[in-house]
Amino acid sequence: MDLRKLKTLIDLVSDSNVSELEITEAEGKIRIVKGSPMQATQYAMSAMPTPMAAPQPAPAIVEPVVAVAPVDTSHTVKSPMVGTFYRAASPEAKAFVEVGDTIKLGETICIIEAMKILNEIEADRAGVVTQILCVNGQAVEYGQPLFVIE
Repeated sequence: MDLRKLKTLIDLVSDSNVSELEITEAEGKIRIVKGSPMQATQYAMSAMPTPMAAPQPAPAIVEPVVAVAPVDTSHTVKSPMVGTFYRAASPEAKAFVEVGDTIKLGETICIIEAMKILNEIEADRAGVVTQILCVNGQAVEYGQPLFVIE
């Protein structure tokens, strides 16, 4: 399974009320179980080998360890719909934002075309654009990361 697809699935589970997701594909089977922060911490601690212990086989269940991640001040703007991503209003126009630009809440940052309708996507947070995760003209899915804002 594609690592990007796996990360998207983990993000969807951790951001939703779903506590468990299991997917079977030709490449194999993935099971994502969301637990409480205490369970995640216990899992993370038990997964680390001690210097004296023999190597342990990898666990068969993939569990997101959301509570153990370092504090991250970045925010990911995700696509609210399926469509085509555009960085500017027209091919000749300047891009709405570039990496390093400071943006305000509600400022237009891109356009997503869906069913011949151009939908302006606005920043849901003020900050500095640190990453642009899509290329102009790329097809995007619902919930796909578009920008990272610090």
